[in-house]
Amino acid sequence: MAITIKTPEEIEKMRVAGQLAAEVLEMITPHVQEGITTDELNSICHDYIVHKQQAIPAPLNYNGFPKSICTSINHVVCHGIPGKRALKNGDIINIDVTVIKDGYHGDTSKMFLLAHHLLKQSTLSRLPTNACLLELTW
Repeated sequence: MAITIKTPEEIEKMRVAGQLAAEVLEMITPHVQEGITTDELNSICHDYIVHKQQAIPAPLNYNGFPKSICTSINHVVCHGIPGKRALKNGDIINIDVTVIKDGYHGDTSKMFLLAHHLLKQSTLSRLPTNACLLELTW
């Protein structure tokens, strides 16, 4: 397989697609609260991607996938389908966003912890990443 060197213009389009995906996660963060359904999160993200960013939600209709984002709660490893389940205290949810802009994909995800009675969310959500990095350094 040949490696294609990207032009500066292509690299910039890749950068824009990545920035748009990151913006979706920033936008949705305040909405990730107890009581909201993953379907509602999907609708908010879909509207933002399509109408505000003028981009395409890559998961939608990809191999029959019915939604614009992936939402994986608790034991679901990845690519969960948003639905009617409401988030509750103690849930861990990963929101995976992929947008297509000018033919280039931007893909990112973020893990959220709804645990108001535990450690600060920012500290607790970093524990798995830190543990993984520690394992890699040994």
